[in-house]
Formats: sequence, structure tokens, C-alpha cells
Amino acid sequence: MTRNSVSLRTTVFLPTSLVLVMFMTGCSDNAATNSTNSSANIDPNVLADTQELVINNGTEPESLDPHKVSGVPESNIGRQLFEGLTNTDADGKTIPGIATEWESPDNKVWTFKLRDAKWSNGDPVTAQDFVYSMRRLVDPDTASPYSSYLVDAKVVGADKIVEGAAGIDTLGVKAVDDKTLQVTLSEPVPYFPDMLIHNSVKPVHQKTIEAFGDKWTDPANIVVNGPYKVSKWQINDELVLSRNTSYYDDANTTLDTITMLPIPSSTTDVARYQAGEVDVTYNEIPTEQFASLKEKNGDELRVSPYLCTYYYEFNTVKPPFDNPKVRRALALSLDRDTIADKVIGQGQTAAYQLTPIAANGKVENKPEWSTWDKEKRIAEAKKLLNEAGYNESNPLSFELLYNTNDNHKKVAVAATSLWKQALGFVDVTLTNKEWKTYLDTRRNGNYQIARAGWCADYNEPSAFLNIAKSDNSGNYGKYANANFDSLMTQTLKAGVTPEQRASLYQKAEAQLDQDMGLLNIYHYVSPRLVKPYVIGFSTKDPLDNWQGKDISIAKH
Repeated sequence: MTRNSVSLRTTVFLPTSLVLVMFMTGCSDNAATNSTNSSANIDPNVLADTQELVINNGTEPESLDPHKVSGVPESNIGRQLFEGLTNTDADGKTIPGIATEWESPDNKVWTFKLRDAKWSNGDPVTAQDFVYSMRRLVDPDTASPYSSYLVDAKVVGADKIVEGAAGIDTLGVKAVDDKTLQVTLSEPVPYFPDMLIHNSVKPVHQKTIEAFGDKWTDPANIVVNGPYKVSKWQINDELVLSRNTSYYDDANTTLDTITMLPIPSSTTDVARYQAGEVDVTYNEIPTEQFASLKEKNGDELRVSPYLCTYYYEFNTVKPPFDNPKVRRALALSLDRDTIADKVIGQGQTAAYQLTPIAANGKVENKPEWSTWDKEKRIAEAKKLLNEAGYNESNPLSFELLYNTNDNHKKVAVAATSLWKQALGFVDVTLTNKEWKTYLDTRRNGNYQIARAGWCADYNEPSAFLNIAKSDNSGNYGKYANANFDSLMTQTLKAGVTPEQRASLYQKAEAQLDQDMGLLNIYHYVSPRLVKPYVIGFSTKDPLDNWQGKDISIAKH
């Protein structure tokens, strides 16, 4: 649900701290000028002599090992280094990757035919590479944050392996021959090929891992099968990727070098873009600069659809959020529209469900309370807190964790102010941690409520709702409801129609809302600054899976 913007002159009720968030001034842009290279002056067919792209990736990656990571920045890198069975095109649609074709008579037994492809050291890419990699993903010794991905995909044996109750050789994957892979599922999953675009199910090179252990991702050791390989990795400075001439489609790849920067500050990111040091920014633009950048930079500022949800994750097994009344009170009293429209204000929409409405399947759950006016929501929230034992003499106190990022800080300050204004007896301590430490803190459950964001691994509602299943490895808040799990299980029973599946997803969203397992805040858009000479950077893919192999640099 989107509410029209309200003139700030009428929002006099906003606390001073929130108004400051909304008008916070970033780095001075007095020196900024209109782009000297408008798209009208660029001929996309005339390429520059130097084919190099500099793009901000938002943070230092946790790892280059696709089985050791769970974040978007890491997936951005993995997409350039590794290629899975399937891939995506500029519109986000699933296309052949290492697999040229696939078939299944029942959506349970899938057979993939592999193309002739090589690793960067010249070894052939085989079906056995995928068997090894999928087994490694679910192996408890790997401790992958995505270990439950193949459980969600219903690959035979994955659940028992993840639990430690069976060996990895019982996983339902088999190399029929070097160029034929067979995957057997316990239930029909019609979107299984779509799931295989994800970073966690891309192949890794067995001999390299066995030879170097945890050091296999060092630039001197890493072996990849994607369009680029690592040529330099300077921590907290840059990650430089160069063409992998062994890549099967290298003849149709144009960029020679991709330099990925770990800039967490969006204001610094924009400043370096304006200084000509960055060709493509990360997909976050400072709120206070958005309007001026749109005016000055014109079509260089691109706002694209993005299947991501921004939410606050309750630690449901730790006080005070082990009490559903407390969780619901905070959800009812948070003014999402003010955060989406005013604090961020770039086209984001207030979220009352985890799954973005734009996702395939068009699942929509509109809870009754979302239609209440502000006064009714606040009255109910106070009532719930009182019932939970919180009041003026015993205020609700908790710590809110977020990772280093300008916009995350603004949202946290705004949320704190809105809660304080609405409820009065709320005392929030904001805790900021760098990306890797923040991830470890969440995974270990050492928090009360945390900033979180989830972007679709593939375009289907289950890509969101699976993370709330009690056995999902990404369910750091430990939300658990047997009915929710049952509804998600039913979506993949034999004979379920797309309409019935959508209805089950809607019921799952309703259950999640009833328990208030998550505090959904807004659905994203993807705003970036892109230099006009960068050709082929797609703005039509709602998954935002940009591909370096499809990009070139025009003469400028």
C-alpha cells in the first residue's frame, strides 16, 4: 500500500530528530556540474579502447566462496566468477548457463545437459563438479549459511544431511555421464531451474579446494568457470577481476576488467562518481541528494524495480521479543509510510507483507490493521505493551542492530523517533557494526532486533517465504510456527495448481502477520547512477542480477 506524499508543512507532529534525518545534508555538491557526457553524445557502437568498469559493491565481501556467504554484495561478485546450470538475461528471465537444456516429466526428476565448458585452469566442467558442489553446500562441515537451500528445493536427502543424520553421498544428485546431471526431488518443484541461478548452487573446483583448503579463494589459487577471474584483491580497497579467456563465451565478452569497490557510504559513493572515479554506484542513493541528482544527472540516475524487502528481524527466542504482543505493538506503531515516502523517498513502498507485490504469482495479503488510522494503531499498540507489562514506569528497552550504511542509520533513527513519538515509553539503543561482524552477530543470535533485507534468490514468492520456515538456515530470528511450515510444504504437493499455490502463499503471509515474526517496513527500488558510456547495464531485471559479460564501455 502506497500513501501519497504529504507536504512537510503539514507534518508538524514529526519529532525534531526525525526531521533532521529527513533533511540531513551530505557532502557538499557545490562543485558538481551537469554531466559532460550525456547519452545523446554517446554512440554505443563505437567502443572505447580501454574496456574497464569501476563499480561500487557497497562493502567488503565476507568471502569469495559461494558456499560461505549469504549477502547481495557477495552474489554480485560470484555472478562474475562462477556460472551455474542456469543464468538470467537482461530482463531477469531464466536462460541456459552451463546447462544448455533441461527436462523433467514430473517436475521431480530433472535432467540437465551440459555444454562444453572449461575451468580457468583448463579443466573441463563436468556433471561431477555439480555433484561435488551441491554435496558441499549441504555438508554440515561446510557450515554454509545457505545449507537449507536444497532442502527448500526438495532435493532428495538434503534435509537429513543438513541435520547430520545422513551422509552427503545420499543427496539426490547424480552424474549420469560427464555432460549429464540428474537431480531427484521429493516433491514436484516446477520452478526448480529458476532456483539454480543462485550463487549457492554454482560449481566450485574440487581439486583446488582440496589442495588449498580455506585459502582456495586467494587470487593466486582460485579457479573459476565464469567470465572473469580474480587478478587482485586488496582488502577494504578493491577487488579487480579480469577476463577469463577459458570461459566458453569469452568471444562475446567485451569488458576486460571489472574493479569492484567496497564503499559503504552512499554519499562517498556519489562523490566519487561525480569525481569520475566510479562508473556505476551501488544501488543506494542518499535521500538528501536524490532530487538534485535527478535534476543534474538526468537519465544517469536510474530507478529500477527490485524484488527486495526491508524489514526488522525480531529475535523471537530472546526477551523482549519472545513476547508476540511486544512484536505486534512495535509493528502497529511504526509509520512505514513516513519512512518509505519521506526518510527514503525514491519510490519505495510501505510493506505489510514479506513478499513484494511485484513478484511472480501476485501474492497479496492485506492485514486488517493496515487499514486502521494512526490513532487506532497506536491505541492498540499501547494496550498490547501494557498487557506485556510495559508502561511509563517500566519502559520497553531494547537494542537495534544495523550494519554500516548511511540509509540504514537514517531508517534506524527515524524508527526510533517514530516509536518514541507514538508510544512514549520506548528506549532504543542503536548498535552499528561493520558488514562481516553484523552478519556474525545475527547468525549467532546475539541481538534483540536487527535491520535486515531480503532480495529474491529467484522470482517466486517462496524465495521470500522460505526464510521464515523453522528449519531455514537464514531464519536467524528463530521464528517458528507449525501451520506456517505446513502451508509452505503444501505448496509443493503433487497436483497443486498455480492458483492454489498462490492461495497457500497468501495464507502463509497471513500467519506470519498474525505472529508478527518479522516487522516489514518497505519494498525496495534500485536507484543507481550509471555513466552514459556504460552500455548494457540492465535496468529491467527485478532481481538486479547485473552481468559484467553483457556490459561494454563506449568511447567518451
